[in-house]
Amino acid sequence: MKDWKNWEKCAGIRAIKTVAQTAVATIGTATALGQVDAKLVVSASVLAGILSLLTSIAGLPECNTEGE
Repeated sequence: MKDWKNWEKCAGIRAIKTVAQTAVATIGTATALGQVDAKLVVSASVLAGILSLLTSIAGLPECNTEGE
């Protein structure tokens, strides 16, 4: 049985980092194009967070507790 609390913590941290990275990249790209659209930044960042959580279902190397 998986340690769900540990997985939730690891997946949550990874998703938050992904959201922040996506926001920074989207803001930077939009700035280069001349117009920052808040809806674009938020929607891209939220989608990235959701995709991060879905990807985490396959496994999280930083969450590996074997051998402890």
